[in-house]
Amino acid sequence: MAHALTIAFDILSLTSILVLLVLGMGVIVSMMGVFNLAHGELVLLGATTTWVITTAGAPAWVGILAAPLVVAVIGIFLERLVIRHFYAKPIIGLLGTWGLGIAIREAVRGILGGVSHSVAAPIAGTVTFAGASISSWRIVVVVITLATLAGCTAFLRLSRFGLQVRATLENPMLSRASGIAVSRIYTLTFGFGAALAGLAGAMLVPLFSLYADLGITFLVRSFLAVMAGGMGTFEAPIGGAIVIGASSAGVPFLISPLLADVLVFLAAITIVRFRPQGIFGGTS
Repeated sequence: MAHALTIAFDILSLTSILVLLVLGMGVIVSMMGVFNLAHGELVLLGATTTWVITTAGAPAWVGILAAPLVVAVIGIFLERLVIRHFYAKPIIGLLGTWGLGIAIREAVRGILGGVSHSVAAPIAGTVTFAGASISSWRIVVVVITLATLAGCTAFLRLSRFGLQVRATLENPMLSRASGIAVSRIYTLTFGFGAALAGLAGAMLVPLFSLYADLGITFLVRSFLAVMAGGMGTFEAPIGGAIVIGASSAGVPFLISPLLADVLVFLAAITIVRFRPQGIFGGTS
C-alpha cells in the first residue's frame, strides 16, 4: 500500500508539471493557429533562471519566483519581434519556432557549459502518510499547480482581460471589429503562456538535472497532450495533459520506460487519427 501511494504521488507530481506546460501552450496554439515548437525552450529558460539565481547565492525561492517573470518578459519580446509573423501560417510557424528554439537552446548550452547541473529543492525532506514517504517538494508542486490552475480559470472567466482573451480565441475578426486590441491581446497572452512555461521549468529543475536539451522531452509530451485533448477551448488541452501526463508517468512502472514511451505516443497518434478534434474537443 505504501509503495502504491508513493508511485501514485510521483505520477501526480509529474502530471502537474505537464498541466502547467499545457495550460499556456494550449491557449497560445489555439490563438496563433500554429504550434510553438520553442515552448520547451521557454521551460528551459525558467529552469536556467532558477539555477543562475541560486548559483549567485540567492535562496531557491527567489529563483523560482523570478523565473516566470523573466520568461514572461522574454516571451513578450519574442512575440513582438518574431512570433507575430507566424500567425495563421502553420508550416512557416513550425519551422520558424523550431529554429528559434534551437537558437535559445544553444545559447543556454553556452551558459551551462555543456554539462548537467542541479538545484536543491527549497523544501527538503519527506512527509510520511499511511506508511508512504512522499517528497515534500512534490507536494508543493501539486499544490502550486492546483492553485495556478484555479487562479487562471478564475482570471480567464471573471476578469475583463480574460473575457477579451476568450473572445479573441473564439473569433479574432469579430473581436477586432468590437474594439478589442487583438494585437495587444496576442502579445500579453503569449507572455502569459511563457510565464507558465517558466514556472514549470522552475518547478521541475529540483526534480530533474538541468541540461540544454531538457525542454525537448517536455515539448514532445506537451505537443501530444494538446493534440490528444483538443484545441479551441481552455479546458481541452488540460484534459489531454492529465491523460498523457498520467500515462507517461505511470506506464513506466509497469513496463520498460522505452516501450512505455512508444505505447503512449502510439495511443496519442491513434486518438488524433480517429478523433482529430481531440478527446475533450467539440465534434467536427
